[in-house]
Amino acid sequence: MLVRKTIPLESIVNFSGIHLVWLLLYSTLVTVLYEYAGWKWIAIPFVPVTLIGTALAFYLGFKNSQAYDRLWEARKIWGAIVNSSRTWGSLVVALVRNPESSESQLQSIKTKLIYRHIAWLYTLREQLLIPTQWEHVSLRKHFGSINVKRRDQFGVGKFKEYLTEKQEKSYFSESDQWKNAANGATQIINIQIKEIAKLWETQYLDLFHQIELQSVLSDFYTFQGQAERIKKFPLPRQYANSSLIFNGIFIFLLPLGIVAEFAKLGDNGIWWTIPFAALVSWVYVIMELVGDYSENPFEGLANDIPMLAICRTIEIDLLEILGETDLPEPIKPVNDILM
Repeated sequence: MLVRKTIPLESIVNFSGIHLVWLLLYSTLVTVLYEYAGWKWIAIPFVPVTLIGTALAFYLGFKNSQAYDRLWEARKIWGAIVNSSRTWGSLVVALVRNPESSESQLQSIKTKLIYRHIAWLYTLREQLLIPTQWEHVSLRKHFGSINVKRRDQFGVGKFKEYLTEKQEKSYFSESDQWKNAANGATQIINIQIKEIAKLWETQYLDLFHQIELQSVLSDFYTFQGQAERIKKFPLPRQYANSSLIFNGIFIFLLPLGIVAEFAKLGDNGIWWTIPFAALVSWVYVIMELVGDYSENPFEGLANDIPMLAICRTIEIDLLEILGETDLPEPIKPVNDILM
């Protein structure tokens, strides 16, 4: 997640600068062919180009709106996880009790339940970061390593695992029970459900409190399923790919449509075709890229949901609810990017 109010020019150039280069080259080629090669026939009427550009603007607006909805829904899901996690910690600390058990025994049970939930948070995050075949990281097979470099520059490559060895050992002490599972996060919640049932059988919880805790665990399953739905079902490719094709058609036609118009301005007027055609095309390319990089909010890139920071916030809250004082540091932005 970008946390800076304004995006610096350097970041814009890194994000889309390569496109501006080939747009300038193409506009220059059309202008030179028209002016020096005498290819007057390549000029086309400007009106059809404006019609295509208008239609494309509406289409890109629709696509970007859908991409933003996916991004915002992902943020709402993690916001719900934050709220329910705090509820889980508070209920565990308040409701797990047994007059016949010592305070240390009760604290051990509460700690295990809360630590296991923290393990679920980080496990879910790691699962959501696994690339799918339609995400940009997977495109390295076809387009080289540019997306891998972008992921390393802006995304998870900048943020090594923030858990200390002590924390990792505490939270994942039972990892053998789920590390080889097809869906580790699901199995962690399954273990929690069994543990709550066991606590009811051993009278650490009454029936009402057991139902209440099981309800919160059911919510976690719901949130996980909602996040997995976004991760595993892309924005329909017929919409995503069509906008890319239409954008290419418009960018190809634009210099052809305006070169004759600028030629009417005088001897040197035709050269204004190059910057204007490149600038207008670049705007459309940016609109395409913004939607393209927003539709998958769990890639580990700069525009994604800051899952690591959210997990750390929940972790700190839960440890404080347990009464611990040795708390980890919150995740801070790196290069104005919070992950």
